[in-house]
Amino acid sequence: MNFDVVIVGAGPSGLTMAIRLAQLAQEKKRELTICILEKGSEVGAHILSGAVLEPRTLNELIPDWKEKGAPLNVPVKSDKFLYLTKTGSISMPTPPQMHNKGNYIISLGNFCRWLAEQAEELGVEIFPGFAAAEILYDDSGAVRGVATGDMGIGKDGEPGDSFEPGVELIGRQTIFAEGCRGSLTKQLMETFNLCDGVEPQTYAIGIKELWEIKAENHSEGNTMHTIGWPLKSDTYGGSFLYHIADNQVSVGFAIGLDYSNPHLNPFEEFQRFKNHPDIRPVFEGGKRISYGARAISEGGIQSIPKLTFAGGLLIGDTAGFLNVPKVKGTHTAMKSAMVAAEAVIELLPVEYDEENPGAALEATTYPEDLKKSWLWAELHKVRNIRPAFQKGLWMGLANGALESFILRGKAPWTLGHHKDHEQMGNKKD
Repeated sequence: MNFDVVIVGAGPSGLTMAIRLAQLAQEKKRELTICILEKGSEVGAHILSGAVLEPRTLNELIPDWKEKGAPLNVPVKSDKFLYLTKTGSISMPTPPQMHNKGNYIISLGNFCRWLAEQAEELGVEIFPGFAAAEILYDDSGAVRGVATGDMGIGKDGEPGDSFEPGVELIGRQTIFAEGCRGSLTKQLMETFNLCDGVEPQTYAIGIKELWEIKAENHSEGNTMHTIGWPLKSDTYGGSFLYHIADNQVSVGFAIGLDYSNPHLNPFEEFQRFKNHPDIRPVFEGGKRISYGARAISEGGIQSIPKLTFAGGLLIGDTAGFLNVPKVKGTHTAMKSAMVAAEAVIELLPVEYDEENPGAALEATTYPEDLKKSWLWAELHKVRNIRPAFQKGLWMGLANGALESFILRGKAPWTLGHHKDHEQMGNKKD
């Protein structure tokens, strides 16, 4: 199957890429075939509900999103930031990056499903239930598309009665929007040496649950973030708790994977957090609806790899555009996709030429344009906040105050990262 653009992943960045490309094609009166591969059974199937969305990019992408029925129905009403001790809590000033005035608490899965509807209305083809399993290369070594995995393989490894061979999807440009640590993206990073010359990526494990709680415990529109207990001061991490609509709350706990204690269990720390005297009452009498976990890219601007290669590029969290101090990555992932779409539409020739399909072309203006965008400025401003926590909680908080209130992101230095796995201690120590 041949397309102008093949997109791997129907998350916020992949869907935004498709929408913006289709919009630009309409503006330029060009025919453009676009498809998205999504490994989930439906769009949003692998995205656990509960996020705070800064609508800045959505305003740029679809200015009339309210009229189009975007599922942004719960504006943030209040923010709370707590330092937890074992038996109590101390209210702290909310860091400026975490102020949520004008933002919305959303179901990210529902938001992605709505974006998918907008994309399909523009003629984008979305194939849920098909995971990209292999990168396809041409004779020059350029990416020419992806292939899905075979389906219907029996336990013995042989094709069964329902066997269906994988399908090759050939694109003049292939866009990888797999999210953090995507399997194909890791191959691309090795093949094209995309991480050469940048700081090592640093990760966290994020665990999230969606609960339905008693009405008397629910405060729609309220958000809370915590640091401190149950983690020790040498371990980076914290929690969030967002009150969505319909007596639901999304609760999560993230721990940086550069912790040194080999006995630390992130899941157990999450359970301890939920049993804190100030947290437990929220969940009493409630029931857990869903749960999940994922890796989180925390390296910021220092760890963003080379974004382009012959035949394709990286967007969204697969490249690491999360704003860690904001605890937000959806608006940044979407913005990276919009910038990439502008580069790709100019890269592809107007007419398709089978002798020179353009698969080997590289969208080199994409990273250049990113550095001129508000996205780059936003990430540059907070670049030193996460690395300082390598020295512990108190040094991290002190540096965060210095960066946020005095230097305001204009420090004449840039802090580096260490490799997560090198920080792990020995179980015998």
